[in-house]
Amino acid sequence: MPTTIYPSPIGPLLLEVDDAGRLTQLAFHAEGNASCPETAVVERQLDEYFAGNRTDFELELAPKGTEFQRSVWSALREIPYGETRNYGQIARRIGNEKACRAVGAANGANPIAIIVPCHRVIGSNGTLTGFGGGLDVKAKLLELETGTKATLF
Repeated sequence: MPTTIYPSPIGPLLLEVDDAGRLTQLAFHAEGNASCPETAVVERQLDEYFAGNRTDFELELAPKGTEFQRSVWSALREIPYGETRNYGQIARRIGNEKACRAVGAANGANPIAIIVPCHRVIGSNGTLTGFGGGLDVKAKLLELETGTKATLF
């Protein structure tokens, strides 16, 4: 699959698209210098996002996951730019209010970070909780979107 290492303001990101050009992965802590023309649209939209000029992404996605995971990821995409939700709210949104822990696990398994905004999910007490890119990166993404410094604890 075509792969690029995108040099973002929060560190290098791995971008991977399938043969149809759909984004299948956006992962933190990438290494290397891979580049391919197939990810140009994703890179342009990420440039706009990090510059503060894009609040919604217009990309075809093809995340691999279970039906439950995909339902959680779909709910994450409904969280508006600059807003947050907690795990309980996402569980209620997908119609399973007792699935808070499973929502957390699906959130952690999200293969398309930022575009599927798992960084917008916080703890029920308002604190920043686990994030694959690290809590400092989560805080930076929320600060970018809200214009307010996010506190870690």
